[in-house]
Amino acid sequence: MVSSSVDAQSRTDDPLVARRDAASWLSRIHQAAQRESYEGIFVYQRDSVVQSSSITHFADHGEGEYEKRESLDGKPRRMLRRNDDVYTFVPERKLCVFERRQSKDSFPALLSASSERVLSVYDPRMLDTDRVAGLDATVMELRPKDALRYTYKLWVDQNTGLLLRKQTLDSDGRVLEQVAFSQVRLGVKADSNALAQAIRTASGCVRPPAEPVDMEVAGWQLPTQVPGFRKVRELRRPMAARDPSASPIPVDQAVFSDGLCAISIFVEPFERNSRKEEGSGASGATHMLVKRHGDYWITALGEVPLATLQQFSSAIKYKVQR
Repeated sequence: MVSSSVDAQSRTDDPLVARRDAASWLSRIHQAAQRESYEGIFVYQRDSVVQSSSITHFADHGEGEYEKRESLDGKPRRMLRRNDDVYTFVPERKLCVFERRQSKDSFPALLSASSERVLSVYDPRMLDTDRVAGLDATVMELRPKDALRYTYKLWVDQNTGLLLRKQTLDSDGRVLEQVAFSQVRLGVKADSNALAQAIRTASGCVRPPAEPVDMEVAGWQLPTQVPGFRKVRELRRPMAARDPSASPIPVDQAVFSDGLCAISIFVEPFERNSRKEEGSGASGATHMLVKRHGDYWITALGEVPLATLQQFSSAIKYKVQR
């Protein structure tokens, strides 16, 4: 028994073994979120904010994924999804919004890049086992190799690989935010008929205008040298101007990711009657930085330390188009 315990400890401390095990668990997390059928309630905590939501997810090997999420606190919200088609219902406004899913990392999903790429900027550490919502879980920690990102602590169901809890920690080990199942049932029968019917009968849905954009063609030089982060998409959306008689304002968004966390850079024209001000703020693990750049506002937003946003923001340049 002593020999077995020592061997287990040596495996945990061996960085090559930890990296191999972590890569395997990260891949299982990614696959389980899509391929398993489950339902439950998860709780999101950030600062003094606590929000509960229910989730039902069916993996139909013939038709793909069906999913329903409903908010259990505050104003009602309901989201239905079939693969990448997302319908969000806002009852108090009698509104249905249809959008194409842009990312696949909403809890209990996790990754937006390969496990190999994630482990190029995070050092894994396999910890003890634990229990979450009555399920046995393997616990692992992903510590950043630099000061540009946070530490993540993950609890993973040992049987299916489903992510059960995720904590985001700062450099002092303080929990900035957490999302975790309070109850969950795995292996539920994949009966997607009710969700499919609700999606088919959704009517009057509006589709917010959004189109791909090349911000560099428009004259913007975006950060390319921030370690670990890669640009994953660029979009342009029209936003209402403060003056109701004015035309909508084009807002461009560039999203960068290291596979675990994402940063959005928003660029919008300066409005003289705008109440927007330069400054920064934080909520949980999310920081925001607003700066004026000539005739434009630059807003950086992401679940990273403020210094990371400052590095991104300072690297943005604009060349006037002739």
